[in-house]
Amino acid sequence: MAEVILEVKNVVKTFDDFMALKGVSIKLRKGEFSALIGPNGAGKTTLYNVISGKFPPTSGEVVFDGRLVHGLPPHQLLRLGISRSFQLTNVFAGLTVRENFLAALVACHDRGKDLWNPLKRCKDLYEEAEHILEQLGLTHVTELPVKALSYGDKRLVEVGLALASRPKLVMLDEPTAGMNPEETDRMIHLLKKLSREMDTTFFLTEHDMKVVFSVADRIFVLHQGELLAEGSPAEIRENRKVKEAYLGERSVAGA
Repeated sequence: MAEVILEVKNVVKTFDDFMALKGVSIKLRKGEFSALIGPNGAGKTTLYNVISGKFPPTSGEVVFDGRLVHGLPPHQLLRLGISRSFQLTNVFAGLTVRENFLAALVACHDRGKDLWNPLKRCKDLYEEAEHILEQLGLTHVTELPVKALSYGDKRLVEVGLALASRPKLVMLDEPTAGMNPEETDRMIHLLKKLSREMDTTFFLTEHDMKVVFSVADRIFVLHQGELLAEGSPAEIRENRKVKEAYLGERSVAGA
């Protein structure tokens, strides 16, 4: 069995009198592509925010790569190897695609002093940016400002920025939200490719069941703040409790 890279242990999260998470425990295996799904209000976003450092848990533990990390802020988690996408909020719209990646690489590798010199002298950063551009299939828009890109290409930039720190764990927050079918298929293909080629663990939250069942090795299902089920896509597809939880929202069986 693969090594566990992230373990959430009996995590509870309350907001005033509301209990959003009720003792959730999950394990992410190194190198697997895992997904987190559930009906609206299930607690997905809260769990994601606890793992990524936006919220501390009310109780329970989060262990990453053998270290207790719950309560650490996102920038410290990034240094430890956890990177999260944030739906374009970390994109500099007026900069070119290459400049966005260079800015991310400067920050991730603590190369702020390089900003006092022409970045073109930083050959290693340029080469790394070019590698990311090639991985994402964005070499044709390298010199365009991000604001001029199609919506689908902007989302690819978002994914690329999450990868810039060479993370051990990448948390993708609904990467296909707002995409048309063609853009969604392109993202599915990219995620499969990245999962094969990178020594990285992926953890996805996504409402589009086509995406989830196309890319995930293991799926976790939340319902009303509790872990309802976990298993392979085939196991989740046939799980009676999961079908009942999704009744009236979407058909998991038809994903």
